[in-house]
Amino acid sequence: MPEDLQNSTVTKIEMVEQAEAEIPSPHRMIFMGRSFGNSSISENSATFSDCNSDVSGEFVTTSSERRKLLISCASDDSDELIDQLVSGLESSSIEAQKEAAMEIRLLAKNKPENRLRIAEAGAIKPLIALIYSSDLQLQEYGVTAILNLSLCDENKEAIASSGAIKALTRALKSGTSTAKENAACALLRLSQIEDYKIAIGRSGAVPLLVDLLEHGTIRGKKDASTALYSLCSLKENKIRAVQAEIMRPLVELMADLGSNMVDKAAYVVSVLIPVKEARERLVEEGGIPVLVEIVEVGTQRQKEIAAAILLVLCEDCAAYRAMVAREGALPPLVALTQSGTTRAKQKAEALIELLRRPRSGNGGGSRASASTSSSSMAAEGLSA
Repeated sequence: MPEDLQNSTVTKIEMVEQAEAEIPSPHRMIFMGRSFGNSSISENSATFSDCNSDVSGEFVTTSSERRKLLISCASDDSDELIDQLVSGLESSSIEAQKEAAMEIRLLAKNKPENRLRIAEAGAIKPLIALIYSSDLQLQEYGVTAILNLSLCDENKEAIASSGAIKALTRALKSGTSTAKENAACALLRLSQIEDYKIAIGRSGAVPLLVDLLEHGTIRGKKDASTALYSLCSLKENKIRAVQAEIMRPLVELMADLGSNMVDKAAYVVSVLIPVKEARERLVEEGGIPVLVEIVEVGTQRQKEIAAAILLVLCEDCAAYRAMVAREGALPPLVALTQSGTTRAKQKAEALIELLRRPRSGNGGGSRASASTSSSSMAAEGLSA
């Protein structure tokens, strides 16, 4: 930092302490008009990962570095510093690149208005170049800085057009666990634009997200489920996810009723289930007994989404109806009609009617209304 700029900020030491106390936690993620973070309705408070920005404690900084960054975040005169950091991204020194990327990611994380300023200063392309680095820490910093810049909607087009989708997909395949998690979040941010869902799917990201869902850390599973929920609103991505054997980890996650992944996994199933291959794989992976158990002992929200999935599964397949009935679904469904939410009661009543239908019935007459109702429930449930 130039001496004159440093001197101008040293006088703001008191502001540092105030800034440190006031740096906000990441805002609730607003995705497709729905909140995935803390909600006023407690039962939906953690349906999906925030995927908002990186955890700044993931790397070690000295107190002087942290103080400098906090001062910069509190200052209105950080353009010169940003220009210097962008130049540092193209340094021949890996350590200088790391320092520049680390500081950019923090500046973008802690002060929203810096995100556009950093992008306008030309940071996006050199940050994407860092994602191809053989130095995994440098790659991680590049991924995370891109994630933080993608929180600004105005930056998304520049990020995508600069080749970020291919680079982030590479990080999903070969990066550190943190790089993979933050790459999933960055792809989620880009997927909020419909055309980018197509590009992300065709980049090969979907099977890698499925792998993260199955083998990642707890945070990785959350980030992957959120990204997959978004991407799989597109039919071609549903097919990719099913072909990547997504139903196996989804059923396993739904079966772990003590975890906080039941709702997340079930909602991903809900967007996949309209696809015939997804229904087949769900049954093959043992999904029916898991869903029936959720209807019996899950939370109210879990019971609702499980009943909706079973309804779609059973509406045009007598064999699946027989399997659901054999698992003892009728008693908990009857109980749900008495004690569930309004939507859960509707799903349970429709499913009971299907299960009581003679086995020779094809169920075709109820297909359109049941499918529409189930899809509506899944979407409306997320908005709570």
